[in-house]
Amino acid sequence: MRRYRSKTAAAWLAFALGAFGAHRFYLHGPRDAPGWLHLPPTAAGLAGAVRLQTLGQDDRAAWLLLPLLGLMLSQAMLCAMVLALTPDERWDARHNPGRPGRRTGWAPVLAAIVALMVGGVVLTSTVAYGGQKFFEWQLGPGAEPPGPQKR
Repeated sequence: MRRYRSKTAAAWLAFALGAFGAHRFYLHGPRDAPGWLHLPPTAAGLAGAVRLQTLGQDDRAAWLLLPLLGLMLSQAMLCAMVLALTPDERWDARHNPGRPGRRTGWAPVLAAIVALMVGGVVLTSTVAYGGQKFFEWQLGPGAEPPGPQKR
């Protein structure tokens, strides 16, 4: 018989290690294909962060890869919120069939609150960074931004 799957543990795993798919492995085991699909974009985003740290902001590969990390962290926060806010009855019916239900209390709600705050900051930062770098790339080096012409 499968072991009990805790909603609290799944929500906090999604918050802490969701970009690596830890919550998927906890819920579905190591053969979960979507869990393994979390790793390549997260690793690419981490490589972009390392490149940004070592080569600076002008490295094009870094600004292409770094938003992947932001998007993976954002989706992990969304997963944490969805898992945490699933009603206890539906959670037990899906992940703990045939077992008596357990009340989860406030721990998953706190996970959802923290994930909402962190996810909002990460997603906003990712969009701002990606947008800034995209428009810098569009203008090219030494280009004047559009606006009133000086005479």
